[in-house]
Amino acid sequence: MIIFFTQYITPRLAYIVKTILGKDTIITQDVLLFSNSSLQKINYSSSKFDTESLWIVPIGLLEENTITPQQINFFKWNNLPAFYKTNGTIPFDVFAASFYLLTRYEEYYDDYKTDAYGNYHHTNSIAFKENFLQVPLINLWINEIEKQYKLQISNCKFQMTPTYDVDIAFAYKHHSLLKNIGSFIKDLFHKRGTFKERFTVICGYKKDPYDVFNWLHDLHAEHHLIPIYFFLVAKNRSEFDKNSLPYSNAMKALIKVHSDKYNIGIHPSFVSNKNAAILKSEINYLQKVAGKKNNIARQHYLQLKFPETYQTFIQQGITVDYTMGYGTSNGFRASYTKPYYWYNLVAEKETNLLLHPFCYMDANSIFEQQISPQNALDEMIHYYNIVKQVKGEFIFIMHNHFLANQPHWMEWKNIYEKFLIAAKNN
Repeated sequence: MIIFFTQYITPRLAYIVKTILGKDTIITQDVLLFSNSSLQKINYSSSKFDTESLWIVPIGLLEENTITPQQINFFKWNNLPAFYKTNGTIPFDVFAASFYLLTRYEEYYDDYKTDAYGNYHHTNSIAFKENFLQVPLINLWINEIEKQYKLQISNCKFQMTPTYDVDIAFAYKHHSLLKNIGSFIKDLFHKRGTFKERFTVICGYKKDPYDVFNWLHDLHAEHHLIPIYFFLVAKNRSEFDKNSLPYSNAMKALIKVHSDKYNIGIHPSFVSNKNAAILKSEINYLQKVAGKKNNIARQHYLQLKFPETYQTFIQQGITVDYTMGYGTSNGFRASYTKPYYWYNLVAEKETNLLLHPFCYMDANSIFEQQISPQNALDEMIHYYNIVKQVKGEFIFIMHNHFLANQPHWMEWKNIYEKFLIAAKNN
């Protein structure tokens, strides 16, 4: 247990201290209580009044209650990037820096580049600009403090959680008649090679290539994994919502099987991002089919705007989110790899929405970074190893239709198996 002295107890400070050091940390403004304590000590003030405690000088960010432009200059501390330089035992305000990164403070500004879907682009971030996007910097700071100053801050265990976005459960089957007829016509008109495959699957001579769910069940059993599946159940097809018919018996059976076996969550449709009534309808439908309450979500195309997206989630009863990551690059969006509660900078308060950051998504490797399957395997192993080193939670995203039983996806399917074997043997 740690006792933490500060001159000013504010919502920001209480939040980041409890998040980084643990909820049992004692925060006090009583100098005498602090000085006489036999607990591990952190003095977070402008004055060094004892020699026993770890001294960190605040730069003032945690005393504020507004969002203001920040002057950020980087330097190296024990070979790690650091900012908000001060003159304490640790030469920077690690709590203010962690708060800035964890709350995604920089994403509350309006002058940033967006991706094709209107999302904050990773190239805006200081993590990208200062070349630490590929590491969980906050966790590394804490590990270094533990090592250098003999503090015991956390006792978490490493955990690996595979997650799957089921955007299109079936390639050919269980879509509308109109959609299938249109696709057959396009196959013929554009002389696409999918005509024969589409015909044999719809006629029942061949299994749908996107239906890899039994194969995934076997993988999870073999490697003792507990996955989470996120289902897209958009009622109407759109440019970005091309899921199988949610009301088909096959889709309802698929949802129920996974709900009975694992945790599942809602994958809100693209159009629901601007329509809370549609989001509510999709959540209710998933709950009805699954036969249980759903409070888990991950945004389709990782649509995330602060604070609107998470405020809407909270209003709709979502209490656990897996959206915290980029759709334009793999890496650590919040520079952290453990679950933490969202802090709403506009309302200036901690919420009950628990965020689980992810650091790897297959679509980023394939479409954004455009790397080979072998390099993607190396990338997955890198993220696995760095998260294991800091005893974090390694969450990654896969899509069933990128693990399909089709020639152009087989190599990606194979490297996923290779990764799970490598992780098991590590």
